[in-house]
Amino acid sequence: MPITEADGRRLADLLAPEGGCEAVLPLVTDRLVLRPPEPADAPALVPLAGAWEVARSAASIPHPLDEAAVRRWIAEAATHRTAGGGVVLVVTDRADGAILGAIDLIWTARWPVGDVGCWIAPDRQGQGYATEALRAMLDLGFGAVGLQAIQTDVLPDNAPSRRVLDRCAFTPDGRRASLRVLALDDDREHLGYALTRAAWEADRAARSRLVLVVAAALIDVDGRVLLTRRPEGKAMAGLWEFPGGKVNDGETPEHALVRELHEELGIDVRGSCLAPLTFASHAYADFHLLMPLFVLRSWRGRIAPREGQQTAWVRAARLRDYPMPPADPPLIPALQDLLLI
Repeated sequence: MPITEADGRRLADLLAPEGGCEAVLPLVTDRLVLRPPEPADAPALVPLAGAWEVARSAASIPHPLDEAAVRRWIAEAATHRTAGGGVVLVVTDRADGAILGAIDLIWTARWPVGDVGCWIAPDRQGQGYATEALRAMLDLGFGAVGLQAIQTDVLPDNAPSRRVLDRCAFTPDGRRASLRVLALDDDREHLGYALTRAAWEADRAARSRLVLVVAAALIDVDGRVLLTRRPEGKAMAGLWEFPGGKVNDGETPEHALVRELHEELGIDVRGSCLAPLTFASHAYADFHLLMPLFVLRSWRGRIAPREGQQTAWVRAARLRDYPMPPADPPLIPALQDLLLI
């Protein structure tokens, strides 16, 4: 892959300690903060990175893992960052700062291709955190750093990681490499995946498709908020959400809300005061969702779920106790400000 003069200048700038990566760190997403690791993180990282489910799939993590090895990794991360040859970050929960995993992107000035790797703690897997973290790192690599391609290697039986790569538009590049897996104390064949700048740009453009959805915070006389649970057979089944739905072509959000609440819950809100409170803006895997939230304190009819969904009346202080799709929790603070006075 030829390196252009512009690529060389951009990468040379980033190789200096005062390079551009420091200026954009930490990386903040809807649910995550990706920040440089600190020595104080070592005790928390040992049981997470050292878990067998993580170590067996990450070639460079020994098992068992001790704190001294983690502290060496943290020191190496700082070296990469200050030298401008890579970024190593811990993945943390934006809400409470808990460490969920780690991600790194390493490159050189001579060749505008980076290598990325990521792991997520076993009890946090399956919730989209790896995809969210990887997309943030890809934006950094192709954006601030100016890479032309990013590649990675994965064990053939690591189906979860391969699904994450598929979601982020990586494709197999034909490479097969025998890499030492420290936790297994053995050489294992890894499959190569790659993402070009053109493919990243196309994927990002496709995911920028805007979908408008409207939601309602129905509040009863006791100040409780209605949540509905997505039934089996729907995407994100089992998660709780504010009732509502997609705004169809030619509809206003208000008209869509009247229709959706009648279809879902059998209530009539045509005579209600539909007061918008706040909105959510969230990038899902295949589209970008924009969701205004309306507050309703009155309606006609008795709430009767028509789509097999469960319902719950929840105090504002307990809304975060209910697992929700990632677009819904950002709506909670405005509701709590309204109700917890």
